[in-house]
Amino acid sequence: MKILSIVGARPNFMKVAPLHRAFLNYPDIESKIIHTGQHYDAKMSDVFFNQLELPKPDYFLGVGGGSHTQQTAKIMIEFEQVMKAEKPDIVLVVGDVNSTIACAMVAVKEHIPVVHVEAGLRSGDRRMPEEINRIMTDCISDQLFVTEIAGMNNLKRESIADEKVHFVGNVMIDSLVYYREKASRLTLLDEMGLKPKSYVLMTMHRPSNVDSEEGLKNILTIIKNTTVRKTVLFPVHPRTLKNMETFGLLDELRSLSDVIILEPQGYLEFLYLMENAEIIITDSGGIQEETTYLKVPCLTFRESTERPVTVEVGTNYLLSDLNPESVRELVSKILDGGAKEGHIPDFWDGHAAERIVDILREKYLVNQEQ
Repeated sequence: MKILSIVGARPNFMKVAPLHRAFLNYPDIESKIIHTGQHYDAKMSDVFFNQLELPKPDYFLGVGGGSHTQQTAKIMIEFEQVMKAEKPDIVLVVGDVNSTIACAMVAVKEHIPVVHVEAGLRSGDRRMPEEINRIMTDCISDQLFVTEIAGMNNLKRESIADEKVHFVGNVMIDSLVYYREKASRLTLLDEMGLKPKSYVLMTMHRPSNVDSEEGLKNILTIIKNTTVRKTVLFPVHPRTLKNMETFGLLDELRSLSDVIILEPQGYLEFLYLMENAEIIITDSGGIQEETTYLKVPCLTFRESTERPVTVEVGTNYLLSDLNPESVRELVSKILDGGAKEGHIPDFWDGHAAERIVDILREKYLVNQEQ
């Protein structure tokens, strides 16, 4: 059984790594990795592949940027050539990036089964390109692997056949569990003169938050208010850095006291910084899940979340806008001992990839042999 696993953006690497590792345990599975190059930074991609112990991708499509439509179209054209050369038995896609829906559509048109890992997530906001990608990918996939109960409910509501849907847990957490001890051996805090739980970790990159002067000024105010109580570590996303410069706010950011500005971090470095943070302030999707497992309070700036279990069960707080006063009050409440007690969701135990492989072998190998 030949499986092509698709990666296009950095979060995909963390999801494919435990799957590829699990596939290697079976001599009857041939696992190949296709990197579309949707998000590609040579330095960061190399860091992630090395840290996650992934082999060099079997194919690098190099599609680069462009509009969502251009990018999706380029991926489809390039991936079609890979499909013709490889003739896989399964195409495995993860998450919700353009690479996911593009490669899924090519596979379906070639009558190759599509497996979607992290299926069923819904924010309810169709203005988000990722939401459209999720809905379309789930609609055409043959096997759907779900991370949380809300995903099961969403797919049932959308009339996806029960036999296609499997509640297996979260492969992002597989990576976290696998690499946690390795990350703990890093010495970043010593190098910065900080102690565990002495800082708030911040990331901001979503266009709705960082593409306007108002949003960036609110981020600066949030940082200023937070540094009254804690040092702020801020790995700055290239988009955020560029916009800070465009609106003439970069010098102000750099002048703030008790703020440590960092370059984007590798996977192990960021895992280490998350685990040792007192609070995390972000607009990321995946960080909601990782902080829930680590039981670190997380303030997420999103109008909605496709991962409601992180709010209902975990340590995530959803904030609909960049209101500095709301953030100041919530940060103070948490620092004064008022954080909610979070729990780890069902099946977030580091074994999701193994459950996925067992199901795929039963569906596509054992049935063939019989």
